[in-house]
Amino acid sequence: MQSMFEDIFQDVPNAQLELSFAGTIMEAMVNLCGIPAQLIVARFGIKVLLVSGSLLAILGLEMAGFATQIWHLYLCQGVVFGAGASLLYVTVMTTAPKWFDKRRGLAMGLASSGSGFGGLILPFILNAANSNPSLGVGWAYRILGFIIMACCIGACLLVRERVKSERRARSLRSLFDFSVLKELNFLLWTAGSMISLCGFFVPFFFLPSYAKEIGLDADQGTALIAVLSVGNLLGRPIVGLTADKIGRLNADIIWTIVCGLCSLLIWTFAYSYGILMAYGILFGLFCGSYFTLMSPITLDIVGVERFPTALSMVLMSNIFSVFGPSIASGIQIGVETPFLVYKIFTGFTYVLGGLILLVLRIRLNRNLLVKM
Repeated sequence: MQSMFEDIFQDVPNAQLELSFAGTIMEAMVNLCGIPAQLIVARFGIKVLLVSGSLLAILGLEMAGFATQIWHLYLCQGVVFGAGASLLYVTVMTTAPKWFDKRRGLAMGLASSGSGFGGLILPFILNAANSNPSLGVGWAYRILGFIIMACCIGACLLVRERVKSERRARSLRSLFDFSVLKELNFLLWTAGSMISLCGFFVPFFFLPSYAKEIGLDADQGTALIAVLSVGNLLGRPIVGLTADKIGRLNADIIWTIVCGLCSLLIWTFAYSYGILMAYGILFGLFCGSYFTLMSPITLDIVGVERFPTALSMVLMSNIFSVFGPSIASGIQIGVETPFLVYKIFTGFTYVLGGLILLVLRIRLNRNLLVKM
């Protein structure tokens, strides 16, 4: 959607930077609402959280279809849809891991691969709607809202808790165990994940714009996101299966560092459609390990009792990560070579995050061949 609005607001100075904040605010809301979501679950249960998240997500997208100013997108797509998506995301991330033990990595990989499937299908639908003179970008948002509504109905009907807990109002102190913030291993896990995640959103935001910059057409830019999403769709179950074999943290470290190297060594020198397609496939395969293994690794580090608190803290730390595209855009303004910062920024953050996770791995066990 970023590239669609860049054409509409092309007369606005630094439109690319300003539009990137719509996605930034949305992702910040996704991570910011972790604690309110836990309070809602404790008082009303999973179903209320699912219905509330569904209504907000649908309303935000439908309202965004009527946006005529960039700040409208900040409010509708950023705040309203982001809050709804957060409630839905927290529901799945806290519920699904408790249903599995032996194959938890694979289960979470399959659960999180839905975003890759959506990324494969939705760009073509949205691009077709935007290219249709009778529809345009407004109806692209509304159509997306209807698709989300269908998915949310399915989630509300199917998602349930393994063990129902007592429903009662609780204070923050009784619900959350903030002692996790004193544990160095948890802090290393959070820091490494937060830094690597800064680079995750950059290709999704800017690959279509970069394709246009090097002379490719809109359909080719859309195809790049679709191919990236195919890689994401396949990569998340693969990393989950690998994690069950060699260890969750081990798999996450390998995937994170390889993803950074792909950006530094391939995207930096990608000036043709074929090379960009290769980069899209490889980045998609390796970029999503965090989303697959976030819950299982957090559970392994802190245990079941402190898991809700730790997961909320990890999600809140991701608020910094969602400013990755905006930080990269701000730096890019002062660099003469177009899109160079986006390429280096993506690779550097992934490699640095992976190295921090490697420090955590060595702290837990110096034998790197041990399954962890």
